Parts: sequence; structure tokens; C-alpha cells
Amino acid sequence: MKDKGIRTFIIMWFGQLVSIIGTTMTRFALIIWAYQQTGSATTLALMGFFAFGSTVLVSPLAGGLVDQWDRRKVLMVSDTLMGLVSVGVLLLYTTDQLQIWHLYVAEILVGGLDAFYRPVYSTAITVLVPEKFYTRANGMRSLSLSISDVIGPVFAGAMLAVIDIGGIMLIDVGTFLFAVSLMFYVHIPNPKEEGEDEEVGQHFWQKFVSGLRYIRNHEGLMGLLVVMLVINLFAALTWFAVMPAMVLARSGNNEVALATVQAAMGVGGIIGSLLMSIWGGPKRRIHNVLAATGLSFLLGDLLFGIGRTVVVWSLGGFLGSLFIPFIVAGNMALWQSHVPLKIQGRVFAAQTAVRTATMPVGYLLGGLLADYLFEPSMASGGVFAGQLDWLVGTGPGAGMGLMFVFTGLFGSAVGWGGYLIRGLRTIDDDLEPELIEMPAYVTT
Repeated sequence: MKDKGIRTFIIMWFGQLVSIIGTTMTRFALIIWAYQQTGSATTLALMGFFAFGSTVLVSPLAGGLVDQWDRRKVLMVSDTLMGLVSVGVLLLYTTDQLQIWHLYVAEILVGGLDAFYRPVYSTAITVLVPEKFYTRANGMRSLSLSISDVIGPVFAGAMLAVIDIGGIMLIDVGTFLFAVSLMFYVHIPNPKEEGEDEEVGQHFWQKFVSGLRYIRNHEGLMGLLVVMLVINLFAALTWFAVMPAMVLARSGNNEVALATVQAAMGVGGIIGSLLMSIWGGPKRRIHNVLAATGLSFLLGDLLFGIGRTVVVWSLGGFLGSLFIPFIVAGNMALWQSHVPLKIQGRVFAAQTAVRTATMPVGYLLGGLLADYLFEPSMASGGVFAGQLDWLVGTGPGAGMGLMFVFTGLFGSAVGWGGYLIRGLRTIDDDLEPELIEMPAYVTT
């Protein structure tokens, strides 16, 4: 059964890989388009703000439903609806009606669908793959993202001049259809939840809160969630929110420069994901999360901050991304090992909502701080230019570079500081999931 499950996971993984490549191509093209329209870092940051904000708001609803729904159908419907969102953006673009606010609406819709997609994908790994391979399977999941980070920007950058944004979005729609078609050939078990009959009348919010209570009662998972929450805040501030704007600003809107940096990030992610998929990382999985976090921020963000050439940014992107698969796979494997399968949907949705809650804040703050504080302060004659120009230079993009320096220092401190939390440091020694006392469901 498990061998068949692994084959099923690989088929599902390949379909999602193709779909993600199409999505990354579209996103790269639209980022270029949006920055050309406004020249504002806030514009790009708001795209992430609306996407993750939607995920956080919808996750409580998703958590109470995905434990009951057919996992295969949820993945198929999510992919189909995401494809329809791309079709809508494509129609707006081809009729010359596309505006920035349309992209924000699209991000809200995709973010809401992602709130269903993420916990279902994670629980699917749990039921398909033996526990000893959880870290490797999650490494493959990171690998698909890293491959798309290489192929997506390169293909999109090369094809923009040939087929324009409309052609790229048409490819994206085709990749969605491919992913959905593969799902017709797979079967994902749906374990029946004990006590399910008694829970039929429960409100989704009750199930979501029960997921939160389970996390609160588990010291190690609670510590892990807090660390990931802070990590996501710092990552959103710079790595996700302002990196494209910084590279474009410091390279004179050079699309090739941005594509090169993002490709280098993807290569780093691919190598890190392959290491995780083949090796599985340290036996104590908490090292995947904490040590890798310290190294990723220290090596990645600092080089982005002090760098002033494509070569240095690419090196920073490569080193920072190299350790991200270790963080993601180690974190997810710990959750899959410590949460009983029958409630993983609600617990994963709860931890996703909390873990990503700081990302919309980070995106919004990142764009606003870049445009209204750090960029003016590091412009020629700015408040901080005379004191810190030796570190990050001056002019367009220098203020965002200084932001990277700060997140590099504080982010690495959070990673290494996680070892001071006893429950987190010893999480690999905790009880098996079925031995952890289940919290009573909240009733009204």
C-alpha cells in the first residue's frame, strides 16, 4: 500500500510541478508589468499582502472542512479555480482593461483557495508516504518550488518579447489543466475520523479552535509555531516584499538582472531540496529548522543588503535559498509526525493561519518602509546616507538594501535563539501522536 502511495504522491507532485512553473512564469511577467506601471515597491508588496491576508482569513473555514472532504477533489477544484482566475486576468489583459487593482483581487482569490490547498497537500503526504520518508517527501515539495523559481523567470524573461504577457498567461492556464488531468488517475485515502458522527453539527470555527488548542497543549509545536511566525515576518519584509523592487531599482529596471537573481535563488533551492529528498537532513529534525534559519538569513539577506551587482545578489539568493528546503521540510515533517492523522486538516489549517498571519503585515510594512522611510533616508543627501553609504551605497535601492541588512541580523538571531526554548529543542524526543492527550472540542 505504501509503495503504491509513494507512486501516487510522485504523480501528484509532478502535476503540481508543471502547474507551479506556469504560475511562476505569470507572476514574474505581472511583477515586471506592475513595477513598470508604478515604479513603487508598495505596489509589489501589496500583491503578497492580499494573497497571504486572504489565506489567513479563510484558513479557519478551510480547517473545519478539509478533514471531511475528499482530498483528491479538493486539490482538483482548487487547481481548476486557480486556473479560472488566470483566465480572468488573461481576458482583462488581452482587452487592454487590466489594472493594478485587478491583480490584487486575483491575489485575494488565489490566497483563499490556497488556504484549502495547503493543508490537503500536507495531509495527503501523511497518508501516502511512510513516516520515515516525510522529510524527503517535503523536500520534493520544496524541490518543485525551486525548479519553478529557476525555469519560470528564465522562460518568462526570454518569452516576454516573443509572446507577450498574454501568451505566458495562456501557458499558465494549460499547466493548470495538465495538473487537474493527472488527478483523475490517482487515489488519495480519506481516513474516517473517529467520532465523526458526533461532529457533524459542529461549526467550522469550533473545529478551528480545537486545532489551536491542540497546538497550545503541545509545548514543542507551540514553540515551533512562534519561531516560524517571526521568521515569516522578517522574510516577508524583504525577501518576498521588496527583493524584486530592489533589484529592478538598482539595475535600472533590468528584467534580465531580476530573472538571473531569481534563477540563482531557484538553483540554490533545487540543490537544497535534492539534499533533503536524498539525504533527509539531520536525524534530529529541529536542526533542519533552527540551524538552517540562522544560516539562510545570515548568508542570504546580508549579501542582498550589501551587494550592488547581479553577481553578489545571485550569490546571496543562492545561499539563502539553499537552506530554505531544510526549514520547510523539517518544519512540516515535525507537524506530520506529532499530529494525529484524523485531525491534521484542522490543526494544519490553524498553524497555517497563525504562521502566515505576520506575512501580510510584513508585505505591507516592507513596501511602506521601503518607499517612505528607508529609500528617502538612503537617497543622496538622505538622513542615513552619510553614515551608512559605506555599507549599502546610496541612491535607488540602497534603502531596501539596508532593510535586508537588518532582517539578516535579526532573522539569524531568531534561528539560533530557538535553541533556548526547551520544548522546541527537545521536540524530536516527544511522544508519538496517538499518545498525546487530545483536547476536548470547544462547544457553544
